[in-house]
This record gives sequence, structure tokens and C-alpha cells, in this order.
Amino acid sequence: MDGGRSYDVLVVGGGNAALCAALSARQRGASVLVLEASPKHFRGGNSRHTRNLRCMHDGPADVLTESYPESEYWDDLCQVTEGQTNEPLARRVLHDSATCRDWMAQHGVRFQPSLSGTLHLSRTNAFFLGGGKALMNAYYRAAERIGVEVEYDAEVCALNIREGRFSSAVVSRNGSSQEVHAKALVAAAGGFQANLAWLKQAWGEAADNFLIRGTPYDTGTILRILMDRGAKTVGDPAQCHAVAIDARAPRFDGGIVTRVDSIPIGIVVNKHATRFYDEGETFWPKRYAIWGRLVAQQPDQIAFSIFDAKAIGLFVPPVFPPLQARSIRELAGALALNPESLERTVSQFNGAVRPGAFDLARLDDCRTGSLTPPKTHWARPLDTPPFYAYPLRPGITFTYLGVAVNERAQVILQDNQPSENTFAAGEIMAGNILGKGYLAGIGMTIGTVFGRIAGEEAARHVLG
Repeated sequence: MDGGRSYDVLVVGGGNAALCAALSARQRGASVLVLEASPKHFRGGNSRHTRNLRCMHDGPADVLTESYPESEYWDDLCQVTEGQTNEPLARRVLHDSATCRDWMAQHGVRFQPSLSGTLHLSRTNAFFLGGGKALMNAYYRAAERIGVEVEYDAEVCALNIREGRFSSAVVSRNGSSQEVHAKALVAAAGGFQANLAWLKQAWGEAADNFLIRGTPYDTGTILRILMDRGAKTVGDPAQCHAVAIDARAPRFDGGIVTRVDSIPIGIVVNKHATRFYDEGETFWPKRYAIWGRLVAQQPDQIAFSIFDAKAIGLFVPPVFPPLQARSIRELAGALALNPESLERTVSQFNGAVRPGAFDLARLDDCRTGSLTPPKTHWARPLDTPPFYAYPLRPGITFTYLGVAVNERAQVILQDNQPSENTFAAGEIMAGNILGKGYLAGIGMTIGTVFGRIAGEEAARHVLG
């Protein structure tokens, strides 16, 4: 990288949104440089751990079954966010999701039918053949073919922005700092979830027990710089995409294989062997991302997913095998839980289960009666040994505090005016659409749609 050079468009970040922006800007004729803070083998940010994106469609299409109209997509989003979304931006994401697959395929991305055990996603979500790493490899190959320049181990430590206009970035690389000039900036460097000190500001001491599912390079540096340079923010710093993951996962970068999907099929207890939430509230793709927050609110941020032999084969297992025991008492010992308390909780649950027709494909009538909290669907007695458990910790995927943007992906300033030449895409602006909650696959959709918008608008600003 030549510090004396100037580019039309500078893209900061190396994940899905960043590469979509880089490809789109380059296709419009702009010269583009991508600065990825990670080494090459870590490139792709959180995107390399993903599996799919959520798409609207009016009928069977490619790997998608039936239909998923915009109206239903909108209703689903409103349900999980409880209305905390910027409707014009959200509508843009939903509408443009219909064209994402064709655009992605043009850049080498391939799709496959939904995996067995992925719970209700064949109609709504298109799965990447080879997963997120294959997707990112395809994008990087496409970028190289059309002349996008990429630099790794390139951490942007300062942005020169005056009166809302970007002029250059200071990049730390190989022990030295260089200044890179560009006519437009696309910020696509993720949230601040890998910044444990920042997480503690939002969550307090509980954050010490959080595990970070994705890249350790999402430290929020670019977000903080933009905030300090006058960008308007959206979102609550304590809101995030947080799922329950295996407590044995590494502190960083465990990825999707550490997620525990057995929750709807059994019960979940805290360190006191007490249930604390309805495990069968609704379909898993609409509720899996609340469980990280629920576990975070429990004592010592630990919980346990418990199920019996009937559940084996009904969910995609995580990378670590479950703990196994011949009895509930023996399982309690393996989990360091009070045996009497766990036996009492399981006995009360079993006694409250009402007969029904178990069916994971629908909101069935297997529920509990006279039990707090209830289990409203998929409730079956835990009565068939062996018994199993996964220890759970909060797994933070990405944070929702971000910069406000408009429909052109321009960063909005504190005076509510858009920046002339600073754009944002991906997790750093996802809080505009996700005020709270999550819908499986929508993070990749936001990144793809707004990455394309940001790249096109940045190139349009430069080239007219």
C-alpha cells in the first residue's frame, strides 16, 4: 500500500458488507481500496461464520420453497423488534432482498437447500454452499478479478473528517502509520462486541462472562471515531445479537458451531436449577437470538439446556458433545447443580406437561399447564434416559449501537444532515433496522443490501 496514493473509494472492513460495497463501487468504475484489520487468514469478519440470508420471494425460487412475501417478512421483523425499526430503511432491506441472490451468484456465490434440522428456514432463508467462508472467498476472488485492491493487517486508527466531509484515513500497518486519501469512505467495520471494556460499560461485570462468537477484530474503533467526528448514533449499547452458546466455547471466534439449538426441545435452568423462561415461545428462528440476553441476566451468566433421549436427532448439534447421564440426579452432579433442586424442577415440569401431538414444524399443542414460566409448545416429559445437557453462556455476535444512515447509506450527522461522502453498511449501521431482537439471516441481508447501496452511492458521488 502506497501511503501517497489516492483512491476514489476507501472501504474500511473486510466482511460481507465491505466486499459488497467494494464490488459495487468498482463495477461503477471507481478505484477502490479495502482495508481489513485482520490477517488474511482471518479475513471476512463475522460473515465467515454465517450460513444464510433471509430473502423475500413470491414463489419457489432456486433453493427457496413456497413463498415469503414482503408483508410476512415485515410482520416477522416487527414482531422480533417490537416495532423498534426505521421503517423506510427496513422496507428497503426487505424489498431489495429479492434481488440479492442473483447479484451474489454473479460474483461466484453458490447456494444449497436448507440443512436438515435447521428448523423452518427452507422457505425464508437461502443457504450458502460451503457456508460463510466460501461466500467470502468468492467475493475476494471476484474483487481481485475486477481490480479492487485489498490490504490486510491494516488497522485504521484515525479518520480525517471535517464538517462532515471525509478526506483521508490514517492506517497502522507493519509497525508504521500511513495516510490514505479517498474521495469517499464506506465504513463497514462491524460493531464493538470484541471490545470487552466497552461491553462492560453497557453490561457491567456480567460482561466478564460473555463469549464473543465472531472475529476478535470488531473492536468498534471506526464506530467510536465516527461518533467522535459528529456522526449521529442509533441503538442501545446494551442491545445486541446474543445467542446461547456452549459454555466450553473459546472466548473469541467460536463461530456458529458453538450455538446450542436444543433449547426448544427440552428445558433450560440456571445455576439454582430453576427454569426462567418459556423455551417453546415460538419458532426458533424468531427467538434463538433472545437467549443470549436471557442467560446474561441469570446469576453468574450461566445456564443449562437439558433434554432426554427423545430429542436426539431433532436439532443440529454444536461442536462439543453434550454431557450425558443415566438419571437426572447424576446429570445434576455432572453440572455441579443441586441434585434435589434439579430433580424437583424436572418433576414439576413433567407433571405439568399436557398431552398433545408433538410437531416441530408447527406451533403444536404440546404445552404445560399451571407452571411458571410455562412452556407453550413442544413440551414433552423428560423421562427417557439417557439425559443430556449443554452448559450455556451468552454468545455475543454483534452490537446494535451504530451510526444513523439514510436510504442512500449516507452517515447522518448530529445536525440531522447527511455526510456528503461518508457511507456505512453492515453491523455498524444495523441498529437502524434492529432496535432489538433478531430474525435469522437478516444480518447478512442488511449487510448485502446496504453494502451494495453504499458502494454504488460512493461511486456515484465520486464519478457523477
